[in-house]
Amino acid sequence: MTSLPPLSLSILGVEPLDEFIKEIADFIHHMIISRPNLPGNVEVEAKIGLLRERGGGGRLECPVLVETILRPEAIDCRFESNMTASQHKHFNTLLNKLKISSSQPGYASSSPLDYHHLYLVDSFYPSESNDRDKIRVTRDEKTGTVIECMRKIRLGDLNVYSPKRCADWRISVNLEVPVKQHPVGSPTHTRRKDRMSYSHEEFNIDLTQVTSSNPTGAPEVFHELEVEIARPELLLSTAAKRGDMDAPENERNAFDELIRAFVNNARILVRNANDSWH
Repeated sequence: MTSLPPLSLSILGVEPLDEFIKEIADFIHHMIISRPNLPGNVEVEAKIGLLRERGGGGRLECPVLVETILRPEAIDCRFESNMTASQHKHFNTLLNKLKISSSQPGYASSSPLDYHHLYLVDSFYPSESNDRDKIRVTRDEKTGTVIECMRKIRLGDLNVYSPKRCADWRISVNLEVPVKQHPVGSPTHTRRKDRMSYSHEEFNIDLTQVTSSNPTGAPEVFHELEVEIARPELLLSTAAKRGDMDAPENERNAFDELIRAFVNNARILVRNANDSWH
């Protein structure tokens, strides 16, 4: 039997740049450097869900064979982050097993998962500055303590279509601007969040059952899964040094490494989705 000799990465001895990850890194970096000059944290998250046709509501179909980034506004579709209760249970079981195994000796990653079970209530109020923006007040459901009061400004979204998988995903970049004064009046709607939050290195993975209520309709229950970069200050500091030739190599490449790991976590979750999504 002929064995395969060691092979070079390429004729130049290097591995070609991964255009997929670079495109996402470029998008997030552009959203950061072009954001409004307002105080607040930049939130970067990837939601797992389905891309659906705007008209019929069926899952989007594109003439591609593998995972593909869609050019913003090029295809008329909507993203649905809701999953079935069965899918929610599937991910809960998967993440709980991972939490246990990650603390055992010899685990593939040197960093164990941490876990918190949170019960939160979000109340939304109109914003005086923009009709599209809402002021969100988040409280601990058990104590009633206000955790944060802020206005979320959407900076941009990037949809990723995954034809070989049971789910797609969307990257969202937002600016969270703190609001000092609690809004007055009644909220337009509320979201009660029963959240299982898993943290690993620089990322949070949140599996949430959401009960959404408004004054005029019956409550609706949704199930959501998302990956978020945990430290906004790290995100901004690495973005500031991206490509800076005066900075050490590890610092100017840190942003792309952060986004690479972020993308890998989103991909792993998508590839572990089962067929009960629809």
